[in-house]
Amino acid sequence: MAIERTKNSFDPLAFLAKVGTGKTISVYRKDQIIFSQGEVADTIFYLQKGGVKIVVLSDQGKEAVVGILEPGQFFGEGCMNGHSLRIATSTATEESLITSISKSAMIAVLHDEPKFSELFVAYLLTRNSRVEDDLIDQLFNSNEKRLARLLLLLAKFGKEGSPTPISPNISQETLAEMIGTTRSRVSFFMNKFRKLGLISYNGKIEVHNSLLDAVLREKPQLQRDGEADTPEKRGA
Repeated sequence: MAIERTKNSFDPLAFLAKVGTGKTISVYRKDQIIFSQGEVADTIFYLQKGGVKIVVLSDQGKEAVVGILEPGQFFGEGCMNGHSLRIATSTATEESLITSISKSAMIAVLHDEPKFSELFVAYLLTRNSRVEDDLIDQLFNSNEKRLARLLLLLAKFGKEGSPTPISPNISQETLAEMIGTTRSRVSFFMNKFRKLGLISYNGKIEVHNSLLDAVLREKPQLQRDGEADTPEKRGA
């Protein structure tokens, strides 16, 4: 299978930005489903612009948001690991530009282009680390501290450049699903963070450095907030 190249060297991002053999590029409107849980899995996706939400539905009909993706991330790669069916549903949270790559095209470029392999492996390692951190967070931290950590992640603290405002497309209901609590608890904590000066609202949520300081230093405002937030009783 022929792989697109520049005159000098293979550019992974240029490859992902162009239509080619086994690749298509599509625009998805806000709330449009990209793939649904239970569908045949034979394609990998790459988010160029916009945002994507990953949701899992249990046998009992309960939904859980397991990921909010930003540009530069892959998703749907489970088909590379033997999954014949989708184990989650992906939905655009805003108008999004997405590259889809067939499994065969993905295998070919991973085999032929070391630079692309490095990009994809780096993504997988980063995601694996995030999953491990999320598991530890769920097991040992209060709802309040989990929300604070999630806001810091969504605002891209720790990455190059200044923190970015959180998109208004990410609702309090979505935040609640991601940390495993109720919308009313999230609303309570968000108001608390705002009153303490840890965040501010201006159409979008702006996260301040003081929130990071509160999480790292275990300040009193982020200590466990009553029995409803203890690991044993957070189902309340």
